[in-house]
Amino acid sequence: MPKIRRGGYVFVGWIGDHSPRHVHVFRDGMLIVKWDLENSKAMEGSMPGRVKKLIVELESEGLL
Repeated sequence: MPKIRRGGYVFVGWIGDHSPRHVHVFRDGMLIVKWDLENSKAMEGSMPGRVKKLIVELESEGLL
């Protein structure tokens, strides 16, 4: 998955990265949350409501 910029955040995932399937979310170069896409829970950091909404949108668009 390439870098996706949306709502002031950068969403990054790597093909072939370790399980579970997850995305790293950054703002201003700082990691906000490492989000487990398979189990819908934070692996590291905390999930702001705005980021959760953006992840749902990106998933529905097939980008995550």
